[in-house]
Amino acid sequence: MSDEALTGLAEVLDVLELSPWNGPPLHESNPDGEVRRWSFGDRRAGQIVYLVLESHREVHVLLVQWLG
Repeated sequence: MSDEALTGLAEVLDVLELSPWNGPPLHESNPDGEVRRWSFGDRRAGQIVYLVLESHREVHVLLVQWLG
């Protein structure tokens, strides 16, 4: 990954520590779903998909993609 991608990813991970529910749901048909996504980087070339386990106060990263 490029420096740009790593910087964008680091910024997203910082936000996820505080506000994981701010990312949109992976599937719009399930707006309250625990699997969320967040785009990052120039032209949104990166995406992170993650699972919010509210009962455990945990966020699990499922997938990181960089298409740039």
